[in-house]
Amino acid sequence: MRKLFGTDGIRAVAGTAPLDPTTIYAIGIALGHSLKTADSNPRVLLGMDTRESGNWIAAVIAAGLESAGVGVVSAGVITTPAIAYLTRKHHYAAGIVISASHNPWQDNGIKIFGSDGYKLADATELRMEEEIFHHLEGLTAPDPASLPVPAIDTQLRHEYEAFLLASVPGLNLHGMKLVIDCANGASSAIAPELFSHLGGNPVFTHAKPDGRNINARCGALYPQVVAAETMASGATMGITFDGDADRALFSDANGNVVNGDAILLLAARDLQKKKKLTGDIVVATTMSNMGLEAALKRSGIRMLRAPVGDKYVLEMMQEKNAALGGEQSGHILFPHLATTGDGLLTALVVLDLVQRSGKPLHELCSDMKVFPQVIVNVTVREKRPLEEIPSVTRAIHAAEKELKDSGRVVIRYSGTEQLARVMIEAESEEAMRRHADAIAEAIRAELGA
Repeated sequence: MRKLFGTDGIRAVAGTAPLDPTTIYAIGIALGHSLKTADSNPRVLLGMDTRESGNWIAAVIAAGLESAGVGVVSAGVITTPAIAYLTRKHHYAAGIVISASHNPWQDNGIKIFGSDGYKLADATELRMEEEIFHHLEGLTAPDPASLPVPAIDTQLRHEYEAFLLASVPGLNLHGMKLVIDCANGASSAIAPELFSHLGGNPVFTHAKPDGRNINARCGALYPQVVAAETMASGATMGITFDGDADRALFSDANGNVVNGDAILLLAARDLQKKKKLTGDIVVATTMSNMGLEAALKRSGIRMLRAPVGDKYVLEMMQEKNAALGGEQSGHILFPHLATTGDGLLTALVVLDLVQRSGKPLHELCSDMKVFPQVIVNVTVREKRPLEEIPSVTRAIHAAEKELKDSGRVVIRYSGTEQLARVMIEAESEEAMRRHADAIAEAIRAELGA
């Protein structure tokens, strides 16, 4: 079982284990040794979001890599999917992103991509952990203040922007007024340049990062913010990214939030129309709404459910040869275009789809009946197997017995935070909330922090 890596890399409060200088230095050494076994002169590409801790973490991990004989190139502040794309394009031995995605500014993280542009497999991360813990014994990291921050190659960002534009040839946003929320994150450095090539009338909000305002009451964690701004300004659509811009959510002109489930529906129907939806299947997750499954079924499309985490969605997509997959949270995977979820790419694909259809966003997804759904997050002190706690299993069984075929119960631990997530979906909103509260309280009583 992995101890450092969660569902999306390593995350913690910057400066505390496992994001303390010593562990970060050990990560660089361990990754460097691993890469040297396959390449005598490997290079690694580095990128980060806008958190104030990004520079010193970059300096420490670069020092660890260089001590192992690995060269480091930095793209500076850039999105996670940009690193995946550029790593593959330029044949870097690996790509590293310093980001905690949607987490608050105090947190940070390390995500690693292989030379193929895909996130590392769980087995690879487990092997890396073993070497990291080995190096930690007696290791002393250099003082971050004494280390240089890797020099930045700004051309890399422009290459990524060119790739995005080439993915939707002919897209012209003339006549469209957009509100684009950059979450004071990595997209703040790219979105204004990107959309300047597409015409239209984009208005950028939360695009002035100061190191501490990333995701602060803005971005994909708070899609209602861009939805309200879209309606108030009379815009055609709203788009909002998370801190590292690997996902996107939307709002229609009426101020309604359009989440990843709705985008999967639109994209699936579009690919099916083009005869590019292989096997007429879409891979979603256990969190996707039953309403999506029903709407896809009406179009003759089957929905498969993977565990939460875009890397697990991708694994099932590869197994089933699926052309589309994603998460309700806005991670959408288009394997014919990219190796990972990409918020900016998703935004362009959706804008292109809307333009070609000649219909507003709300009309395109109007037939999806969303079942009432609630998610209750419970802060926990430990992640004990829930099936070993009688009071919790009793509450879960009671919910499943009452809801039967008219709802779903999904309980899981977050892979990136000390949280248990209680999700219940049901035709009856009263039953949904009653059971969600009961299960959450049972978990809180046994494991609450």
